[in-house]
Order: sequence, then structure tokens, then C-alpha cells
Amino acid sequence: MTNGAEADTKRGLFEDWTDETWAVLVIRLWLATRAIVTGLQKFWGVDEGGQPAFGLKYYKAIPDALKAKFAAEPMFPAALSGPFYAIFGYALILSGLMTLLGLGTRISLVIQGILYVALTFGLILIKMDAGVAWLGTHIVLVALALAWAKHNRLVISRSW
Repeated sequence: MTNGAEADTKRGLFEDWTDETWAVLVIRLWLATRAIVTGLQKFWGVDEGGQPAFGLKYYKAIPDALKAKFAAEPMFPAALSGPFYAIFGYALILSGLMTLLGLGTRISLVIQGILYVALTFGLILIKMDAGVAWLGTHIVLVALALAWAKHNRLVISRSW
């Protein structure tokens, strides 16, 4: 006969996981993948020989065509665009890695939510409704992950 402590140690790693626990993990993986890959794409470019290349010198937060559309929009806060463009790719990669590793998951999800709201604002101004709807899906996933944060497992830090 075993006592309660021994029974707990013999339980499987995932035995006490709820549906919400699995849901948060899947959402975390999706959001992390989306943020990391999108952030890394900001550093891809074409070298002098016309070949695809990766590096800091190729960093471009958004395509030039979108920058021009934003610049032509009178409601777009031009004073904020420079700082936003400067940190956007880095913020995506950092928040994606944090979400993936479970390091400050709540903070990383809030950062992603803020980035997606900011992108949504810009796309609303330039009337790119399909992009707005797509970003709305991201916001819903971030909100669900935050709502189920108490079920979050496989994390480095639960405190923030």
C-alpha cells in the first residue's frame, strides 16, 4: 500500500493537465511561432548579388509601400512611427521567445497584444480590412491565453 505522497510521485507528467492546460500550450506555441518567424522575416533581404540574405543591415519593420500609405494618412501619428518601426521586429522575436519558453508569459502576451492592436490601428486607417480581421484573430488568441493563464504549464517563470 502506498501513501498519498508516493502516489503523487508515480503519477504521469501530464496526468493532471486539463483541457485548458492543453489549450494554453497550443495557443502559446502558435503565438510564439507566429511572432518569432514574423520577427525574423524583418531581417531578410536581398544582397548585392540578388541573393536572399539575413542580417541586421536588411532590417525592415514593414514594407516601403505600407510606410508610404501610413505617411499619407493624416490620422497616423508620424511621431510614433519611427520608434515603432525601430523596435517592431525585435519586440516580436523577444516576446515570441518569452511566450515559447514560458518566461514572463503574461507580459509577453500583453506585449504581443499591444503590437497587434497597434498594427490593427494602422491597417484600419489605410482600409486594409482583411488584415484587420486577421489581426483580430491574433487578439482573440492572445486574450484566450491570458484568460487561461492560471492553467499555463511548462514554464520557466509563473510569477510574471
